[in-house]
Amino acid sequence: MPWSAVDPDLIAFDWDDEEGSQVATAIASMVPPAGAGWDERHRFTTEVTALLAARYGRWACGWHWAVGEGGGGGVVTNWCCTSHSVGEPTATAAKVVASLLEWRDWLEELAERFGQMAPPAGADAEERSWHLERAVTRLVTVVVDRTGAECGWYGLCGTVLTWFLSSTGMGLETAKQAVDTAIGGRFKSWTEPSRTLVDSVGEDLAVGLTGEQPYRDR
Repeated sequence: MPWSAVDPDLIAFDWDDEEGSQVATAIASMVPPAGAGWDERHRFTTEVTALLAARYGRWACGWHWAVGEGGGGGVVTNWCCTSHSVGEPTATAAKVVASLLEWRDWLEELAERFGQMAPPAGADAEERSWHLERAVTRLVTVVVDRTGAECGWYGLCGTVLTWFLSSTGMGLETAKQAVDTAIGGRFKSWTEPSRTLVDSVGEDLAVGLTGEQPYRDR
């Protein structure tokens, strides 16, 4: 999804106890019976995603992007996978709601960070390079901390960096290509990147986009 589809500053999210109760009740009614097979559990997740996206917008599709192999290397901790998270209806619905709110909190955190890290308007190439390098190193560190660098964490990392560049006005494809080139397959599952590697990725991205070295003495 592009940043424009998930940016909380563009997409309102009205939530209160009544809304939470209504959504939880609807989700509980969709939970497959005990002993249901993988297909039914997977269909439940798909149907819940469709429900949430229709109600709140595409950003809600990330509600089950959970930490680790079962969740695809995301950031959500209240959900694991269909095998472990789908069970008794009320409890399952509560997990979905908690995961949705956790995902929204993550997007709001990112939006705040992006605003703080964006190069200022009118910055020259050298200054822009410094801001980009600094943003990349900090965002990679945040993702590693939140995911524990477990299986597939680099997928979320690439998405976050692409979203950051997009939030500065860069086109999606240009941003994605810049991130892919800078990372270059150097991030691995179950491996926390060294500070040297993170700095290198940040510098490579900054130089690739500006043609200038990010001076560190600012």
